[in-house]
Amino acid sequence: MSADARCPPGPGFVEFVFLMALIISLIALSIDAMLPALPAIVSDLDVARVNDGQYVITMLFAGMGLGQILFGPLSDAVGRRASMLLGFVIFAVGCVFALTATSFATMLLGRFLQGLGASGPRIITIALVRDIYKGREMARVMSFIMTIFILVPVLAPALGQLIIAFVSWRYIFGLFLLLVLVVAPWFYLRQPETLPPERRSSMSPPRLLIDTAAILRIRVTLGYTLTMGCIFGAFIAYLSTSQQIFQVQYGLGALFPLYFGILACAIGGASLVNARLVMRFGMRRLSRIALVSICGLSLAAYAIAKPYAGHPPLALLMAYLLPLFFCFGILFGNLNALAMEPLGHVAGLGSAVVGTISTLLSVAFGVVAADAYDNTVLPLIIGFGLLGFGGLLIALWTEHGAPAEA
Repeated sequence: MSADARCPPGPGFVEFVFLMALIISLIALSIDAMLPALPAIVSDLDVARVNDGQYVITMLFAGMGLGQILFGPLSDAVGRRASMLLGFVIFAVGCVFALTATSFATMLLGRFLQGLGASGPRIITIALVRDIYKGREMARVMSFIMTIFILVPVLAPALGQLIIAFVSWRYIFGLFLLLVLVVAPWFYLRQPETLPPERRSSMSPPRLLIDTAAILRIRVTLGYTLTMGCIFGAFIAYLSTSQQIFQVQYGLGALFPLYFGILACAIGGASLVNARLVMRFGMRRLSRIALVSICGLSLAAYAIAKPYAGHPPLALLMAYLLPLFFCFGILFGNLNALAMEPLGHVAGLGSAVVGTISTLLSVAFGVVAADAYDNTVLPLIIGFGLLGFGGLLIALWTEHGAPAEA
């Protein structure tokens, strides 16, 4: 391991990876544990349209997208530790709002605050990794983090379903609060500051605008950020409609967490494989292969699903989604590392700009694709195909004339 690939005094490599994975698991748990509870929330809070229940998911992403542009510069100005702890506090406040909500508007406000707070841990985790690692080593570390992190989507829906089987869906938010009470002290006691005072920058608005404009002029960063927006948009559409597809359309009922977890394993397996492959083949090549595969798989899936009027046998749907999500797992770590690679000198703000643009873009794409759900899987397949093709075109434009990959 190179000199650049060492953790500062504090947690060792394994503890650092586990701590970072647990911190960003706040986001996955906040999404996936809620999926089985959506019908109960829609019923208890008198939501008019069934599809409106999807906003319980997308409002969290909206808060996360807007929050990143705050926490990135803040972490560059006051340090990673203080900013991370502030994010934990805001997330906890959002949990309280959602836990005590008596109207759908209050629920959505709580979810927005959860996303706003979770954006701090998400953005600062990436900045922490970038403070310590670079290049393919950074991609390797992010892949290890994602491999552990992906266990949360595997288990979270089953956990949420178990909770609502015995008590109210409101106890799920109590679980989120408990996680914060575990993670925040662990981070505070074990993780040292990785941004010393002499490397910190001012939060002056003119300075931030100048630095943001400079970041967006970097072709590699802008291109891969837009590509992430397309890919995450397709994934948000899936997250928003997965409960309706598996529990309602296919009538799986209590088996929904099992199928959801199997697909999450495909993403986690890909992240683990990517940690090895990226050191040999590089991030760009693997990302191109994954994007081309998404397009080809979606085209074939549409041709197969269309004669079934958008309701193919479940086995055929899973045969499409498993390799598709494997491709997603390859892309999740690599695209972010590619976008962040030129930004070591402004890791906090850079991570904020990359995260804000890609998340807000993905929310816009995801809401449109999810709201098109019509009790068939055709809108989801079309969304995967179009957004995958858009991501591929942007990636090819990004790489045209770009320096050779390190």
